[in-house]
Amino acid sequence: MEIDDLTIGEAKELAQMFGNKEYDDNPYKVGKNYFIRTVTMALVGTLKSVGRQELVLEDAAWVADTGRFGDFLRDGDADEVEPFPNGEVFVGRGAIIDVVEWKHKPLRKQK
Repeated sequence: MEIDDLTIGEAKELAQMFGNKEYDDNPYKVGKNYFIRTVTMALVGTLKSVGRQELVLEDAAWVADTGRFGDFLRDGDADEVEPFPNGEVFVGRGAIIDVVEWKHKPLRKQK
């Protein structure tokens, strides 16, 4: 069998057998809380799922102002927080600058 002769169905079947390392190999743990900085904003939430192009957070909030950053990470208290109304947000993985595990409860109160 030549690889160029594979049908789309056969190619999909092979892809499922071997998996996609870019998607499967990642440092994220579903169910953990994370603080994520992107090129435009910062978010806190609980990781619901990891997709090829995005992370899905639940109980998520935009952190508009962390105050002193070290204090924010240590204590979990931000100066300004805007929770997403339905609590869920999709974060494009290509926009992520850095991610740290959030050792506190999700930020769900507007402040």
